[in-house]
Amino acid sequence: MTNDLIHATAAELAAKIHSGEVSSVEVTQAHLDRIAETDGKVHAFLHLDTEGALAQARKVDDAVKAGEQVGPLAGVPLALKDVMTTEGVPTTVGSKILEGWLPPYDATVTRKLKEAGVVILGKTNMDEFAMGSSTENSAYGPTHNPWDLERIPGGSGGGSSAALAAHQAPLAIGTDTGGSIRQPGAVTGTVGVKPTYGGVSRYGLVAFSSSLDQAGPCARTVLDAALLHEVIAGYDHMDSTSINTPVPPVVAAAREGLKGDLSGLRIGVVTQFSGEGYQQGVLRSFEAAVSQLKELGAEIADVSCPSFDYALPAYYLIAPSECSSNLARFDAMRYGLRVGDDGTRSTEEVMSLTREAGFGPEVKRRIMIGTYALSSGYYDAYYGSAQKVRTLITQDFAKAFENFDVLISPTTPTTAFKIGERANDPMAMYKADLCTIPANLAGTPAMSVPSGLSDEDGLPVGLQIMAPALQDHRMYRVGAAYEAARGAFGGPSL
Repeated sequence: MTNDLIHATAAELAAKIHSGEVSSVEVTQAHLDRIAETDGKVHAFLHLDTEGALAQARKVDDAVKAGEQVGPLAGVPLALKDVMTTEGVPTTVGSKILEGWLPPYDATVTRKLKEAGVVILGKTNMDEFAMGSSTENSAYGPTHNPWDLERIPGGSGGGSSAALAAHQAPLAIGTDTGGSIRQPGAVTGTVGVKPTYGGVSRYGLVAFSSSLDQAGPCARTVLDAALLHEVIAGYDHMDSTSINTPVPPVVAAAREGLKGDLSGLRIGVVTQFSGEGYQQGVLRSFEAAVSQLKELGAEIADVSCPSFDYALPAYYLIAPSECSSNLARFDAMRYGLRVGDDGTRSTEEVMSLTREAGFGPEVKRRIMIGTYALSSGYYDAYYGSAQKVRTLITQDFAKAFENFDVLISPTTPTTAFKIGERANDPMAMYKADLCTIPANLAGTPAMSVPSGLSDEDGLPVGLQIMAPALQDHRMYRVGAAYEAARGAFGGPSL
């Protein structure tokens, strides 16, 4: 029974819980047992809230027994990236500077999950302040990919993706600033979705880059991701960047996609995302996915988006600039770590010592890049120019969507690399996000769906599907249709 519960989809678990076939407590305990069995090897979680999870599960079970109407995912367990604040539960953002911090409030996403009856198992590991592509930058040690424990699970949300791949949870929440939901999804064989910027509230999401950060759903199937998307999405007056429009009909679109007919749909293959630096096994998996989409009735043609070639350097000026500003709040004066406050040092000295001790190397690197890019005499040359490139990328998307309903590409140029392999080569690490960054710069939605395993190394490969702003449902329809046609491809033997 336990094995059945941890391998079931979120939709299947919800149906069983709501019918009374199994209890949420049973489902939750099965996943807690799985975490106890496997997380010594994977290290997906930074904090487990066993007591809180079981209490929420009992609450759902009581409501079901009383015949009350419950939400579509009520009673289903979830792993929450440790960048979302959780009242009374540690939120570290993978950093020593917030070690032991207990937020006094819930993020809007956290609140919506609780109100929907979703059971939050705990907080997952991540690159410090979401800065990284491998989860090696966590101050609490790396997370390991369940497909091969010597390899990375992607980043910055590697803890959430690894928890899904290891069957420690059927659902997870990630955040995506430059690919931190989609790239981990690709290398762990799971589904990761970056909604339209502003489609999911950022209130309570500890900010890295405010114009780019976006929370989104992670799951093992497209339908499960859609169900979670509808739970967390919607307007929030607490977030000034939140869009006051109806949530796109993503669940209906996923169910429509499962019928397997994409006739008349126009799909553009982005020509910039191939060639040098792309693993041959990744490209062959992508080509097979294109063929599968054609068989489903889609019309497919190449599309050029020339400004995408400049997305990576533009991103690594814009994101560090915003990080330099956002992380100024971690000053040792109000919350978190405080070093050297022995009564003999000035406020400035305490701030400096705390930030030196509390921030890791990658965070310091990005703060310095961003501070330099924003400095007098360099603002226009660097930050200003990067914002102009951002506009060109947005225009490329707009032009492409005049002729195509969605765009596709590989999610990431390679499969999961070995832990430590790129640790001392920042540029090699940054290139993991080549395909994912443009959607963040433009604010458009994008998702990664597994396209099977590479024929080179047997590791997962991701297919990226991109849609116009506020048209998130389009990618769910395509993703669900492709997923059903692709069929199962196995899982890690952890």
